Amino acid sequence: MAEPPGWPDRARLLDQVAGLVPPAVSEDCVRVGIDGVDGAGKTRFADELAAALRRRGRPVVRVGVDDFHQVRAVRYRRGRRSPSGFWLDSFDYPRLWAEVLTPLGPGGSRRYRPAGHDLATDRVLAPPPVTAPAGAVLVLDGIFLHRDELAGAWELSVFLDVGFAETARRMAHRDGTEPDPEHPSMARYVLAQRHYLDRCRPRQRADLLIDNTVLAAPVLLRTASGAARSNGERPGGAGAGS
Repeated sequence: MAEPPGWPDRARLLDQVAGLVPPAVSEDCVRVGIDGVDGAGKTRFADELAAALRRRGRPVVRVGVDDFHQVRAVRYRRGRRSPSGFWLDSFDYPRLWAEVLTPLGPGGSRRYRPAGHDLATDRVLAPPPVTAPAGAVLVLDGIFLHRDELAGAWELSVFLDVGFAETARRMAHRDGTEPDPEHPSMARYVLAQRHYLDRCRPRQRADLLIDNTVLAAPVLLRTASGAARSNGERPGGAGAGS
């Protein structure tokens, strides 16, 4: 996906992030995780980052954690409204490691499967393995990417920081859900993600912290070294826990 015309600040930021992706070592792949709460803009950002990397001549593999959900019987075993169920049972992390993160990691075979589950049909998938190009960049987007089960998964990680008032508004437009993050129907998602923010501190764990509140002009707030490398920092940041 190309950057939207007329959004030069976004295009510059994406090119800047592409330039921060580490070089490949030998034929090993480089794994980049794009994290954020529901509605933070992860998939769009990951698609656009992939395009920016390709313009730099780097081969890219795109995968989404949404294609590694657990089946419904596991996802909803604690109840369809359960925040703890959303936190504990949403994704099949062992399979994500086995099918994607290990083969595309250091010394990996580069033979990966891009999906393990179809969310619409609830079918478990086993597509034929695909061989990634030597030195490819894996760009993987999804929620909860800085939880303990995924420690060591990323050569570079990004957290898109957007407040819940804005992400709920985006989800309402996209999915038809309630625009108020405090509405009872949103508790499963919002409470689970607040737990994630408090327990795993993804803003601190991420190599790059980006305020993605204004889609046309995201701001790089912090790099792994602690220094912001942007044209300007919005006072106070996005505060996704608000």
